[in-house]
Amino acid sequence: MKTQEVEVKKIILDELATEKAIALVKETYSKKLAEKLSLIKVEAPLFVKKGTGVNDDLNGIESPVEVKIKTLPSQKVEIVHSLAKWKRSKIGRLGLQLQEGIYTDMKAIRTDEDLDDLHSILVDQWDWEQRLSKEDRTLDYLKLTVEKVYAALKETQELILKSYPELIEKLPEDIFYIHSEELLALYPELTPKEREYEITKKYGAVFLIGVGGVLGNGEPHDGRAPDYDDWSTETIDGKKGLNGDILIWSEALQKQVEISSMGIRVSPESLKKQLEISKQEVRLTLDWHKDLLAEKLPYTIGGGIGQSRVAMLLLGKKHIAEVQCSIWTDEILLEDKKTINIL
Repeated sequence: MKTQEVEVKKIILDELATEKAIALVKETYSKKLAEKLSLIKVEAPLFVKKGTGVNDDLNGIESPVEVKIKTLPSQKVEIVHSLAKWKRSKIGRLGLQLQEGIYTDMKAIRTDEDLDDLHSILVDQWDWEQRLSKEDRTLDYLKLTVEKVYAALKETQELILKSYPELIEKLPEDIFYIHSEELLALYPELTPKEREYEITKKYGAVFLIGVGGVLGNGEPHDGRAPDYDDWSTETIDGKKGLNGDILIWSEALQKQVEISSMGIRVSPESLKKQLEISKQEVRLTLDWHKDLLAEKLPYTIGGGIGQSRVAMLLLGKKHIAEVQCSIWTDEILLEDKKTINIL
């Protein structure tokens, strides 16, 4: 009886080389990002108090992990989902000037994630925020910021390729901009993810504008919480949304990888509008939201950039398990014998 052979594909970087390369990617990109956006590094919380409105609920369906603290038995505490609202408060407390900001190495746990090649229950990202004026709450300023985030990524890749010339991923020179409404018009019969696939395959690097608001087909491109990114403000071109996602084509995966969700943050006016649209006006009673309505918080732009996804993309990896230590299914672990090198 013939024994079935297991397909073995060449691993470009072995485990030792991968660990060194991950460290280089993270060190380089954080430095480049800070330089481009005038950011200082700050310490950030892993836990926040429940009921203050500081924690993010992302798409509105994810449940945060609750933690019991022995010496604070009556205090409900959650592990952060992201730091979008916390960063805005932090900038106000630091008294930073316009076009100055902060970043941090954020870690979170999202137990509702479906594990696959891009998703893990462990979230590690550069969470960043920059102060801006009310007058700078424009699509032009958003695009200018995207250019800087993308330039930092390209410069990081240039250094990585000098150290590891065997890598095949290559970012396009420019990033392409398209609104989610325009993308829907291009591919009306496709799902949102299928539309992302087609446009990113065509251009290589895409900033998809306007994520969270309802489109012409009566559905949003994707969910977005109503109290951090501004997805309801109409811009000068008549389309809604001052936020978006950065999508990069992966040659290794042969599909798009979302490396960042970012945007201009809600104003008091857009906060009220978006809470009304999403029928969550009850949040207006929370401490953070009351501070924003009272104009105690600065105007900001910010986002999160996935550290493992950036490393995975630049190093030509096929699974997030190759660049991140987390918990995986047995099926994913078995892939180690076939096509991926799990850390």
